[in-house]
Amino acid sequence: MTCVIPPPLASIEAFRPVFMIVMGVFLMIIAWRLAKGLDGWSARLIVAGSFLLGFGYVVVLPLYDAGILPRFSLKANTPVNSPDAYAWNMVKTFVMNFGWLLFGLGLAMHAKIFTATSPGQNLSPPTPVTNESTAQRAT
Repeated sequence: MTCVIPPPLASIEAFRPVFMIVMGVFLMIIAWRLAKGLDGWSARLIVAGSFLLGFGYVVVLPLYDAGILPRFSLKANTPVNSPDAYAWNMVKTFVMNFGWLLFGLGLAMHAKIFTATSPGQNLSPPTPVTNESTAQRAT
C-alpha cells in the first residue's frame, strides 16, 4: 500500500512570485510617499528608480518564475537561445540594475551625501554659555 502525499500549498516556489509582487508594490508606495515631501532631482530619481524596480519585481521576475518568459543561459549544454530570450534578459538586466542605481542615487542625494562642504563653512559663532541654572534664576 502506497501513501500519496499531496504537494504543499505554500511552498517556496509557489510563494516567491507573490512575495516579489508584494515587495515591488510596497517599494513603489514607500518611495512615492517619501518623494511626496521632497522637491528637485532627488525625488525624481527615487520615483523613477522605484517604478523601474516595481516593473521588474511585479511583472518581469514573476513571469520568469512562471515560465512564461524564456530564460537566457550561457551554459555549454543548453540549446541555442532564441532572440526573445536574449531580449527579455536585456530588459530584466536593465530594469533591475538601472532601477537600483536611480533609487540609490536619489536616496544619496536626499541624504546630501554628494554635497561638498569646505572646512570653515560650518563654523558658527560660539553661543555664550552662562553658569546659571534655571533654579538659580527663579530665586
